[in-house]
Amino acid sequence: MSAPKRSMSGMAGGLLGFVGMSALAGVLVTASVTPAIAVTGIAATSSISMFENLPGYLEIDKLAEKSDIYATKPDGSKQLLASFFVENREEVAWDDISQFVKDAAIAGEDPRFYEHGGIDIQGTIRGAVNTVLKGNTQGGSSITQQYVKNVLINNGVSKANTQEEVEAAYDAATEVSADRKLKEMRYAIALEKKYSKDEILQGYLNIAAFGGRVYGIESAAQYYFGVSAKDVSIAQAASLIAIVNHPQKFRLDQPDDPANGAESVDEKTGELVPYAANKQRRDYVIREMLKEKTITQEQADEALATAVEPNISEPSTGCTTAGGAAFFCDYVTWVIRNNYDDPATEDVDEGLRMLQRGGLQIDTTLDLELQTRADQAMAENVPSSDPRFDVGSVAVSVQPGTGKVLAMSVNKHYTNSDEQAQDPNFTGVNYATDYAYGGSGGFQPGSTFKVFTLAEWLNEGHSLTETFNGSRRAFTSFPDSCNGTWRGDPWNPLNDDSNVANNAVDATKYSVNSAFAAMAQMTDLCKIKQTAEAFGVKRADGNPLGTPKSNPDQVFGPSDIIGTQEVSPLSMAAAFAGIANDGVTCSPIAIEKIVDSKGEEIAPPKSECNQSVTPDVAHAMQYAMQTTFSATASESNTGTGIAHIGKTGTTDHAKDTWMVGASTAVATAVWVGAVTGDVNQRELSSFDSGPVQTARHRMWKSIMTLADEKYGGNAFSDPGNWAFKQVMVAVPDVKGLSLEEAKKAIESAGFVFEDGGQQDSDLPRGQATGTDPSGEAGRGTTIRVFTSNGQGASVPNVVGMTGSEAKSALEAANLRVKIDGPSNGTVVSQSPDAGSAVKRGDRVTIKTEAAQQQPGQPGDGDDDSGGGGTGGEQPGEAPDGTTDTGD
Repeated sequence: MSAPKRSMSGMAGGLLGFVGMSALAGVLVTASVTPAIAVTGIAATSSISMFENLPGYLEIDKLAEKSDIYATKPDGSKQLLASFFVENREEVAWDDISQFVKDAAIAGEDPRFYEHGGIDIQGTIRGAVNTVLKGNTQGGSSITQQYVKNVLINNGVSKANTQEEVEAAYDAATEVSADRKLKEMRYAIALEKKYSKDEILQGYLNIAAFGGRVYGIESAAQYYFGVSAKDVSIAQAASLIAIVNHPQKFRLDQPDDPANGAESVDEKTGELVPYAANKQRRDYVIREMLKEKTITQEQADEALATAVEPNISEPSTGCTTAGGAAFFCDYVTWVIRNNYDDPATEDVDEGLRMLQRGGLQIDTTLDLELQTRADQAMAENVPSSDPRFDVGSVAVSVQPGTGKVLAMSVNKHYTNSDEQAQDPNFTGVNYATDYAYGGSGGFQPGSTFKVFTLAEWLNEGHSLTETFNGSRRAFTSFPDSCNGTWRGDPWNPLNDDSNVANNAVDATKYSVNSAFAAMAQMTDLCKIKQTAEAFGVKRADGNPLGTPKSNPDQVFGPSDIIGTQEVSPLSMAAAFAGIANDGVTCSPIAIEKIVDSKGEEIAPPKSECNQSVTPDVAHAMQYAMQTTFSATASESNTGTGIAHIGKTGTTDHAKDTWMVGASTAVATAVWVGAVTGDVNQRELSSFDSGPVQTARHRMWKSIMTLADEKYGGNAFSDPGNWAFKQVMVAVPDVKGLSLEEAKKAIESAGFVFEDGGQQDSDLPRGQATGTDPSGEAGRGTTIRVFTSNGQGASVPNVVGMTGSEAKSALEAANLRVKIDGPSNGTVVSQSPDAGSAVKRGDRVTIKTEAAQQQPGQPGDGDDDSGGGGTGGEQPGEAPDGTTDTGD
């Protein structure tokens, strides 16, 4: 394309510019023809003094370098998960750059580099002449000047916070003007005074643009040819330096670009020439290298005969390249963003800037073997999408005692594209963690949350075997030390099955809702919430438990004890790790080590550990939570012989199902549910692997089997004797109360009421006559209450009466009498006892004894007058000497 004709005014302006440049050249010839003259100031003139007054000090800001996130392999080597950059650059030392690259740069860009003092006068004048006379901007900048321009671009861009600021910084550093050119020259001279030629060339090769987001010779060599900068061939070195001359035109990753000669044909062979434009510039560089005698004719001929054949090695462009560990990778990026942000710069994401420009080398806590197992278990048991519902699932593992996140698997493919996220198989939301760390608003944990009521039950001195009334019933009030006694509509939680629990062990083993409601009523709602928070559990939306964003006036209520607050699976895994760790909970961490681009370590975020409950309480919790593996969690048994604690969870209508548990070495939480909308997992047909509602068990078992084999685990400590004490309380005296009044009294005392039916009593029909047991019993004991049928009698006390008096009293009570002894003797005992409830007409046996007489008196043993005569039977006496009336 021919150059446009220039106007007379444009020509005049160009001539003036040429004259000005020529005058400047006179100054530069004196000031910078060699470094020695520039340093010593020989032949200084007033013109030189004026030039020297221009800014000369150039601060070289830190170059933007890519950051890498790694996981450690079992053999100790590192596996790259992902890289992050705005400029794909990796700075390298002088000795890590091939001599071919250095020679190609000098030959192609600045043959007199080692001779001039920062400005190549010949090149500058040649460029000015071509610009003025030919009407097109012509290069002529030395390598030092090009380095200065790139530094100015980097300095401006590094301070930019928006894309607009980036573009403005670039335009300012590349503006075609005399002022910019003068400053660039002045800076070049100053740099030559401060740095050696080799240092300048190294800096130039590390900062130069190589097309797209590729910067620096090391990243360019790796991207275009899949080799390190120290290992490139002559042809490769020349092709890379060719790109620097025009990064967009000569780049080697756009084979269909016409500007790069996509349709060029070799005149001799008639075949297409790949990257013809790059090859043309490359061949020029090779010939210049031969001309400078840095390569031999044989080397030049071989390089010229080599086709341009890039081997594009795509760099990691974020967590999408991390495979199954993509969501863990995303979590790591949010850890960086949240922990290294500068509060003073509200509108700037300092953490993200640090990640994209800081050249960080980040070693993570990820266990690649456990991650692979979690991914396999997920793929085998939960699909990434399901036409029946918006299926979601998470499996996350945490190490007790350290808080290290060992694995994090989600059933979706990770994406950071809003468009791709519309596909139900993809998401950019990390279901495993809190909203502030790239997660969702959380999910209801169901019965897994009950362990915090168990903890508070034990905190307040109750024991594992202490009995209470765990039967289903309506609850109308709960103690709440934060908000005052909770009172509301009767809450009558359903139980999932027919299991009954009247102590904490059975309540945990069988996950009985009404039993945990009873435990909460005997403790404190506020303290249950605080205990959960002590284990690190909070709402996934960042609010305190009980106060969702949708209803900031809401408080933690009775239904929350059975898991209605939305939380993240990661927080539940960390909490169970705390229980397994004898009550010491450590906040999750994902980073082991951070090293910046200078090789200096940056302190990673530390896990904060706190004693959530005492070891004694933790041991008692562990005891109860181990029993679930013979009941609700039986399908999660690993069979490895390693001890586990655990708790299952199912929300209303089986929308969410959970299995959370731990050994002393690894804790794992598995969640399966509907991300949006409702579903009843029990009503669905199975996944390919089995029932939907038991997928949690299949995954947990698979993951923890490997964890047991790899990490082992110790037995949990036995709780102290206090954990098994029984508390005896008085059984209320309900005699004379109505049955309803008796029931209320029995249940208020913490017992289970049972109607024992009617019995004979002299009390009015329907009144309570007594209980079984009576006296004292363990709280929660079933107490049978008996009521009167109105047909009973109460045995009067006749002991001490004469036989005849007793007979009259008993007959007056509608009872029959049997006298054992002389009828006129004194009653010494009776059966049934006084006060006993009997039927009317029942017989009461009394025992009598004759009154003792004085010697010589009638009846004396020495005087038998009036005695029995023949000793035969007297009228009214039974053969055995007893008198029985009524027979």
